[in-house]
Amino acid sequence: MFTGAMVALITPFQNGKIDFETLDELVDFQLENGIDGIVPVGTTGESPTLSHEEHKEVIERVVKAVGGKVPVIAGAGSNSTAEAIELAAFSKKVGADATLQVDPYYNKPMQEGFYQHFKAIAEEVDLPIVLYDIPGRCGAGMTPDTIVRLAEFENIVAVKEATGKLDHASEIATRCDLTILSGDDSLTLPIASVGGKGVVSVVANIVPADVKAMTDLILEGDLVSARQWHNKLFALCRNLLSLATNPIPIKAAISMLNLASDEMRLPMTPLDEDKKAILRQTLETYGLLQ
Repeated sequence: MFTGAMVALITPFQNGKIDFETLDELVDFQLENGIDGIVPVGTTGESPTLSHEEHKEVIERVVKAVGGKVPVIAGAGSNSTAEAIELAAFSKKVGADATLQVDPYYNKPMQEGFYQHFKAIAEEVDLPIVLYDIPGRCGAGMTPDTIVRLAEFENIVAVKEATGKLDHASEIATRCDLTILSGDDSLTLPIASVGGKGVVSVVANIVPADVKAMTDLILEGDLVSARQWHNKLFALCRNLLSLATNPIPIKAAISMLNLASDEMRLPMTPLDEDKKAILRQTLETYGLLQ
C-alpha cells in the first residue's frame, strides 16, 4: 500500500495564514499527475511552525481533498510521546491511512527511548505507522537494531530512510520486512538497489509524474531504465535540497512555477537572490521554465 511516489506536500501560506484554497489545488495537481500517496505536514509541510490546531486542520483538509483516491500518510510525530499519540488518534479519526512518525527531536532519547516512544504510539492508535529516521534533523537517530525491534509491531509497516547511509538501509532490508522508502530524492534509486520501494519526495511537489515514472520502473525491477530518470532528476533534486534548508528551495521553485506563494513563517526565510538565479537556471535546464 505504501510504495511508489509519495509527495512530501508543502503547506501554502498567504498573508501569514494557511492558504487552504491553494492547498486543495496542490492536492488536485498531485492526483492529476498520478501520485501514489500524499504526505502532509512533514518537514516540507513546515509542521514546526504550525500550531497544533493548524496541523490538524491541514491533515483533515488533505484527507477530504484526496477523497480516498490515494493513501494519505499524515505527519503526526512529536518529541512528546503524548502529543504524537494525540496527533495519530486525530489522524485516524479524520480518515488518514497512516501516520509518519519522526524521531523525537531535540531531547535526544537513548535507543530504548526511541523504542518505547514508537511502541506506545503503535499500541495506543490502531493505524499504520511509517517511521521517519532523520538524525540530521533530530539530533539523534535509530540504530538498525531498534528499527528491527519495532518491525515486530504489526502496524509499524515502513521506514522513511533519511540517514544518508546506504549500509543503514541495507541492514534494515536484510533483517526485517519493513517497506523502505527513501527520504532523500537523490538517493531513491541507490536505496532501491538494496531493496527500497519508493520515496517520500520533495521534488514531486513540482514534477510528480516524473518521480512516479522512476518509481514505477523501480517497482517493476527495471533499475536500468529507472537510472535514466534518476540522471534527469538528479540536478533538480540536489539543488532543491542543497541551495538552502528544505523547504526554502522547493517553495521558491513552486512560486517560480506559479503553483503557490513562496511565503514561509519565521525562522524560515526566503531563498537568497543569488540562489534563486541558480534555481531558475536549474528549472530552465530541466524544461520547466523558458
